[in-house]
Amino acid sequence: MNEGDVVLAPLPQADGRLKNRPAVALRRLPGFGDWLLCGVSTQLRQEIAGFDDPIRPGHVDFNASGLKAPSLIRLGFLAVAPEAKLLGSIGALDPERHRRLLNRLCDYLANRPVGA
Repeated sequence: MNEGDVVLAPLPQADGRLKNRPAVALRRLPGFGDWLLCGVSTQLRQEIAGFDDPIRPGHVDFNASGLKAPSLIRLGFLAVAPEAKLLGSIGALDPERHRRLLNRLCDYLANRPVGA
C-alpha cells in the first residue's frame, strides 16, 4: 500500500454501518502504521467547491485510479484504518492530485483559507 493509492476499505456510513467503499490512502500515520483515508463518492452533487476534488474521465489519472465512474474525493469524509482492514488497492492517483489533497486538508486544519 502506498500514499495516493485508491483502496477498498470498510468505511462508516451515516447510519453507523460499515460499507466497503473506495478511499484514497492519504498518509500512513506514525505509531501503529494505520492509514488516514479519504472517502470517494459518485455523488458529485455533494461537492464542496475548493475543498473536495472531482475526478472524471479525461483527467490524467482517472484510468489509473481504478474508479469506474466520475467521482468525488471528499476531504470531509475522513477515516483511520489499520492496513490489515484494507481490502487492497484498485489504482492510484497522480502524485500532483495527492499533493493537492494533502495541501488542502493542511490549509483547512491550520485555519488558512482553502486555495489561498
